[in-house]
Amino acid sequence: MLQSFNSTNSSMELSSSLTPFSKKLSDISFSSSLSPFPLQLYPQTSKPKNLRVLAVAVGPSQELPRNSPQRLLKELAHRKKATAPRKKVPPKRFILKPPLDDKKLTERFLNSPQLSLKQFPLLSSCLPSSKLNTADNTWIDEYLLEAKQALGYPLEKSDELGDDNPAKQFDTLLYLAFQHPSCDRTNARHVRSAHSRLWFLGQYVLELALAEFFLQRYPRESPGPMRERVFGLIGKRNLPNWIKAASLQNLIFPYDDMDKLIRKDREPPVKSVFWALFGAIYLCFGMPEVYRVLFEVFGMEPEADDCQPRLRRQLEDVDYVSVEFEGNKLSWQDVATYKPPQDALFAHPRLFRACVPPGMHRFRGNIWDYDSKPQVMQILGYPLAVNDRIPEITEARNIELGLGLQLCFMHPSKYKFEHPRFCFERLEYVGQKIQDLVMAERLLMKHLDAPGRWLQEKHRRVLMNKFCGRYLREKYMHRFIIYSEQVQGAYENNRRLRNPATTAVQQALHGLSYTVYGKPDVRRLMFEVFDFEQIQPKSV
Repeated sequence: MLQSFNSTNSSMELSSSLTPFSKKLSDISFSSSLSPFPLQLYPQTSKPKNLRVLAVAVGPSQELPRNSPQRLLKELAHRKKATAPRKKVPPKRFILKPPLDDKKLTERFLNSPQLSLKQFPLLSSCLPSSKLNTADNTWIDEYLLEAKQALGYPLEKSDELGDDNPAKQFDTLLYLAFQHPSCDRTNARHVRSAHSRLWFLGQYVLELALAEFFLQRYPRESPGPMRERVFGLIGKRNLPNWIKAASLQNLIFPYDDMDKLIRKDREPPVKSVFWALFGAIYLCFGMPEVYRVLFEVFGMEPEADDCQPRLRRQLEDVDYVSVEFEGNKLSWQDVATYKPPQDALFAHPRLFRACVPPGMHRFRGNIWDYDSKPQVMQILGYPLAVNDRIPEITEARNIELGLGLQLCFMHPSKYKFEHPRFCFERLEYVGQKIQDLVMAERLLMKHLDAPGRWLQEKHRRVLMNKFCGRYLREKYMHRFIIYSEQVQGAYENNRRLRNPATTAVQQALHGLSYTVYGKPDVRRLMFEVFDFEQIQPKSV
């Protein structure tokens, strides 16, 4: 048996060389004793071609060591290849388009409604960038009468009013106010952008309106409780209640029940429409109409339990208030219908009396009045030239202006614990709100094609607290701030204490400017004196 196996192995041996095959195939023998069938090859009659076969010997794959860097890199590349996420295609609206050429861009701006009203530049800047189309007019025909009836406006079309009346654009702005980002019409660019610009303006209108109202209604209260009252009235949690009180929920959610929606689906559209609504009302009818819609249509109640400030330790206020506030809590009708007398000293006399206590006259003739007041008035360009019928009115206004300036620089550490209103806090509160509104109006008129969210970010960056105080310090006005002797060194040498104080003084100056001379003087201070936009040339 062993001999037969050996003979078999010897007959099965094949030699494989790298030399070419023999030309005669009959020379190659594949006979084997294991195969009972002989294999015979017959030569072809045609002449075979020269064939060349190369054999390459491949050894077994050698595995890399476990700690080999090449192996680790190979495994890492394999894992990355296996777990790489699919690249998402950007939405169509985010794909950049080629810019318009000059001719088309000029035609677009000249045909835009935003350049149609020369008498009302702010109102014109909040109109849509293109004319309303058929889908817009369909919504107006179907729903606008319901909205006007709920808000208490006449049902006639506003287009029939004269060109010199800003209310002529009310139908258009009211339609845009209800087109929140979750509605059907938000895909149209002119609707989406115009709505966002309206709510950008409306939020600052609401803040200023309620700040003025509470400052006059509570003449002895500090701004902290007043901010809590404002939040209790127009905080986003309470806005759905006011919308439901005015029966406007079906215009915002035509296909859903507002009460059954979760908060994140209910509050953002309601907040957007609420702010945009007051932006439209302010542009067409002014601040008195804002008060009427707030307290009459939406039914806001300042004395409601859910908008009262939390209990806190109150400092005893022994100082007098103005005669018109003594024992008299003003209602919203008193604030909305108030018109200053013809020979009034100030643009907003009652608001000035609510912020500057009568007892400030005890500081007339002190060291600050003689030493610092002339320098401050020279930097700010005060007093402004006003044509008064009687010279005594001009003199009285300048006296009150000087006392108000001294109050703007009076830090709470000086007299607040004995006389709570002898500091800049109330002027700072109204100044912060008027500063926000003036900057919002400026940005709206300056950037006609910008959406509201971009304007909001720009507004926030320009009016950051650290910048407001910096503009005051660049004028070297921080050296006029009146601190108490105990903290003066700390505030002058520690920027973490000094910078917020200079910001508060800056905002108080804007509040005083608004109450004495009105909104135009706030614009002058912000954009000419302090250069909030940083566009004026710098002195080298």
